[in-house]
Amino acid sequence: MQVCRTVDEIRSAVATLRANGSVGLVTTMGALHAGHMALVAAAQADHAAVVVTIFVNPTQFGDPADLAAYPRRDDADLALLAAAGVDAVFLPDAAAIYPPGDQTIVDAVTLAQAYHGAVRPGHFRGVATVVTKLFNIAGADAAYFGEKDYQQLAVIRQLVRDLFVPISIHGVPTVRDGDGLALSSRNLRLTPGDRAAAPILHRALRAAADTVRHGGTVEDAAQTIAEIVATEPRATLRGIDIVNAADFSPATGAPTAPIGIMLSAQFGDVLLIDQKEILP
Repeated sequence: MQVCRTVDEIRSAVATLRANGSVGLVTTMGALHAGHMALVAAAQADHAAVVVTIFVNPTQFGDPADLAAYPRRDDADLALLAAAGVDAVFLPDAAAIYPPGDQTIVDAVTLAQAYHGAVRPGHFRGVATVVTKLFNIAGADAAYFGEKDYQQLAVIRQLVRDLFVPISIHGVPTVRDGDGLALSSRNLRLTPGDRAAAPILHRALRAAADTVRHGGTVEDAAQTIAEIVATEPRATLRGIDIVNAADFSPATGAPTAPIGIMLSAQFGDVLLIDQKEILP
């Protein structure tokens, strides 16, 4: 496995890999877990070679303390990726991605500020900017993202469509622990008590799905989520957004087509998100 730290190195590595077929890309911020490895496996199933990026992107963090606390496990991550048969890893520093004089941003303006964009101001702008950079640097044929961050996936699809980026985007189902908690690098920062409480998000989403499938409205589903999360004193509800899956417009009333529910809650100083797409 080739480890590249500069733009020129990863471009050279991808050019060599492309001689044997198509290249899949998985972008990460490290502290890898089974959810990331599911993305790698999905990419490997479709492509001759797979490239993974590890970069803790400073522009998507609204709180400097949150950025400083984000877990970094480069050595363990590289060992995991090598064992999985990844072909190349791009592990740049911040100066490689944001060189002196950098001033261009990418912003899916309406979508990035709506819904959970209001909970995390500037977050999706930072994601859109860094992902566009990584797409342009790596030049892969396809990229793979987890469905846990439902709105992030929509933002990435929007920017690819709007900017005519020649890459296909694939969503991969959320990977969960046995108790239902969606896997996330942020879970490493939870206290034992908060970790025990965090599966309340998945339980709330399952209950909301049952509400809709038994004839309830979107408003009923949102109330169900709020009531269930309120039973857990360690959880502070930050956002519930329910959208039509086809176009990300706000969903209301009794749904007749697939909807997506996005949920976020604070556990101590850690914000967790989860989602569920429901077929009525």
